[in-house]
Amino acid sequence: MAVEAVIWDFGGVFTTSPFEAFNRMEAERGLPKDLVRRVNSTNPDSNAWALFERNEIDAARFDTLFLEESTALGHPLRGADVLPLLNGQLRPRMVAALQACKQRFKVGCITNNVVSMHSPGQDTTQRSAGAMAQVMPLFDAIIESSKAGVRKPDPKIYLMMCDLLAVKPDACVYLDDLGINCKPAAGLGMTAIKVVDVDQTLAELSAATGLAFGAEQPA
Repeated sequence: MAVEAVIWDFGGVFTTSPFEAFNRMEAERGLPKDLVRRVNSTNPDSNAWALFERNEIDAARFDTLFLEESTALGHPLRGADVLPLLNGQLRPRMVAALQACKQRFKVGCITNNVVSMHSPGQDTTQRSAGAMAQVMPLFDAIIESSKAGVRKPDPKIYLMMCDLLAVKPDACVYLDDLGINCKPAAGLGMTAIKVVDVDQTLAELSAATGLAFGAEQPA
């Protein structure tokens, strides 16, 4: 089936991955690499991160629960120390690719986020840089886990987006920086692209859509 819609994750796609910031913090504190990732992948449907992204707990409760979960893994870390690391730097070439896709296809965004000043794009630096202002108005539909009460990788959230865009899953391309979120999209019939870096992503997106995306501009 021909592509009718391109559906995007936000953090780690339009911005640099928060996992890079997590790893820097872990190194600075002498914590094991990927500790935050381990905490987030333990009991992934019911842990502090899952509850926060579904807006079932507030920031204070997240702080406490994340500390309990990291302590259980042997390395106490407060949730309040992790939240400020969520913000990434905008990737202009990905924004340009979204703009190009919007000319030909329906475009949507599915983002696992939290109700917090530290949500991607919500801090002062990102607002002044216009990250959210540049990207979010371009989408035809947006689903935020904290508002929808469901989060990736639950297949329901992908089907919700298909309903909003009035397309079938097999007419969609889906981009996400996490393989665990790409898997259900592919299972529904979407063409799933795992975002590793910008060049790789745009090459795969070009192959899937038939569009050409510009190369990185020299400094």
